Amino acid sequence: MKRLLSVVFAILVFSSSAAAVHADGIEISADAFVLYCPDNGEILLPSNVDSELPIASTTKIMTTLLTLEEAADDNRTVEFTDEMTAEGSSMYLRRGEKVTLYDLAVGMMMQSGNDAANAAAISIAGSIEDFAALMNDKARQIGMTHTHFVTPSGLDDEDHYSTAYDMALLMAYALQNEDFAYITSQTSMEVHFIYPADKFITYPNHNKLLRICDDCIGGKTGYTDAAGRTLVSAARRDGLTLIAVTLNDHDDWDDHISLYDYGFANYQRETFHTQELVVDVVGSDRDSVSVCAQEVTAVVPKDHDAVQTSIMLPPFVYAPVEKGDCIGKATFSINGKVVAQGDLIASQSAGYDSRKRSIFELIKDLLNWHS
Repeated sequence: MKRLLSVVFAILVFSSSAAAVHADGIEISADAFVLYCPDNGEILLPSNVDSELPIASTTKIMTTLLTLEEAADDNRTVEFTDEMTAEGSSMYLRRGEKVTLYDLAVGMMMQSGNDAANAAAISIAGSIEDFAALMNDKARQIGMTHTHFVTPSGLDDEDHYSTAYDMALLMAYALQNEDFAYITSQTSMEVHFIYPADKFITYPNHNKLLRICDDCIGGKTGYTDAAGRTLVSAARRDGLTLIAVTLNDHDDWDDHISLYDYGFANYQRETFHTQELVVDVVGSDRDSVSVCAQEVTAVVPKDHDAVQTSIMLPPFVYAPVEKGDCIGKATFSINGKVVAQGDLIASQSAGYDSRKRSIFELIKDLLNWHS
C-alpha cells in the first residue's frame, strides 16, 4: 500500500507540473528520461533518472535476456498451457502449441507477447514468482539499484517498477548478448512452430523507431494505463552507441529522435595515441627498446579543449624484455578529467646479456646509463 500511495503521489506531482522538460535546448515530454552512453558509462542528458515508476512491457527486455541466456544452453521446446495465458498483447499461442524458448523471445520482442513472457518464465523457473526472483537477481548483478520485478510481462503491479537510468543499464547489458542484439534490431521475424509443424507466423516489431530512425539498432515499447507510454531504445552512429529511455511520454518517438540528434551532434568517439618512445634497458645486449602506446578510444564532446597526455614510464627496465610487454601507461585528459588510458607496449625484444661481467663492468654500465 505504501508503494501504491508513492506511485499515486508521483503521478499527481508529474501531472500537475509542466508537460515538457527542457534540457540543453531540447524539449522532452516525459515524466523521466535519460540519454545514456554505454561506451563510457556516462549520462549525457538526465531528468528524474532515479524516479521509481511503472515500466510496462519494457520489462520484457529482462525477460527476453534471461530467456535467451537459458536458450543458449538448452533451446528446449515449450508446450503452451492454460496457466501461461495472459491478458493484453499476445503472440497468439494456443493450448497445446509448441515453440522453442528462442522463439518465445522473438514473440516478446516483436509482438510484446505477454503469453510468450509467461510461457518462458514458467518453463525456465517453474512459476511466475520464481522467475521474478531470477529477474531481480539479474537486476542486482547489472547494478539496477532502484528496480523491482514482479511479472515477466510488465503488467501493472504496485511493486513492479524501475527507473530511466536502471532501464538504460539493462539495455546496455542486454545488447552484449548477440542473440538479443540481433532480435531487437529486426523489423519483423518469422516463427515456425514445433507443433503444429505446418504453422508459421511473421511478427512485426512494435518498435517504430527501427523504421523512422536510421541509426536505431533496437529497443522495446510498452504501455499500460498506470505506466503510460514507455520506450527504451538504442542507436549507433560512427561507432558511438547511445541509449534513450523515456517513461510516461506521449510523444516518445519524436523525443527519442530528438535525444539522438542531440547526442550525435555533440559527442563522438575519438582515438588517442602517443608518439613512439624509448626506454633504456639494463643487462641486455641492447641499450634501449622502443615503446608504442596502445591505441584507445573514448567518447568526448565534439568541441572539447586540448588533450593533455601524461606518460608513466620507469627510468629503465631490466632484461629480458619481450615484444608486447607492458612497460608503462599513457593517460589522456581534458580539462583535468581522465577520458582514456592505454598501456605503453614494447615494440622490440631485448635479450638478457649472459656474458659474465665483473663488478666494475656492472658499475660502469650503470654509470653510462646514468650519464
